[in-house]
Amino acid sequence: MNKTDWRIRGFEYINCNCDFGCPCQFNGRPTHGDCKAFGAFHIDDGHFGETRLDNLNFAVTFKWPGAIHEGNGDAQVFIDEGASQDQRDALMAILSGETSEPGATFFNVFASTLTHMHDPVFCRIDIDGDVDARKATVRVGDMIESEGQPIINPITGQEHRARIDLPNGFEYAVAEVASGRTNARAGIPLELDASHSHFSRLDIGPTGVIR
Repeated sequence: MNKTDWRIRGFEYINCNCDFGCPCQFNGRPTHGDCKAFGAFHIDDGHFGETRLDNLNFAVTFKWPGAIHEGNGDAQVFIDEGASQDQRDALMAILSGETSEPGATFFNVFASTLTHMHDPVFCRIDIDGDVDARKATVRVGDMIESEGQPIINPITGQEHRARIDLPNGFEYAVAEVASGRTNARAGIPLELDASHSHFSRLDIGPTGVIR
C-alpha cells in the first residue's frame, strides 16, 4: 500500500444497469446477472499529499460479466483535461486503489476485481448535480452523456424519495436513490435507461468513508 495521505470531498453520481435500489447494495446478485456502471465525481476540495485536487472532475465506466466480487471486470478512467500532471498522477493513484487500506474504499475494492484497464482519457468533463434534488447532467468529452432524475411514482406522478444508509459502507454513508440514463461510446460502451442511480456527498480517504 502506498502510504500517501489523501482526502477528497465533493459530489458523486452513479448510474448502473440494475433496477432501482440495486441489489448489490444489499449483498444481492445484480438484477440482470451482470454489472455495467458509470460514475461521475466532482471534488469540491481535496488533496493527495501536497497536491491539491480542488474543483477537479473525474469519471469512470465499468463492466463485469457477473457480480462485482466475482471479478473479470473492465474499467476506464476519464480525468479533467485541466488537471496538471501532478494532479493526474494523484487521481490515478487514488483510483488504482493502491493508496487505500485493503477493502477500505470502493477504489480499492473495485480495482481488486478488474482484469482489464483501458487507457485513461483526459478530456473536458462537465458535471451539474444536486444530491438532495436527485438530479445530474454529465458530459464527458464527446464520448459520454448521462442524466439522473428523481424516481416518479407511476400512479401519482409525484417524485418518490428513497435513501440507502450504509453505516459500514466503503463508498458512502447515505445515498439518495434515483433514476439514471447513460450513453457511452468509449472503451466500454453503455446504453442505460431508467435504471438505478444514486447520489451522495463524497468524503473519503485511505481508511474509508469519513463520517
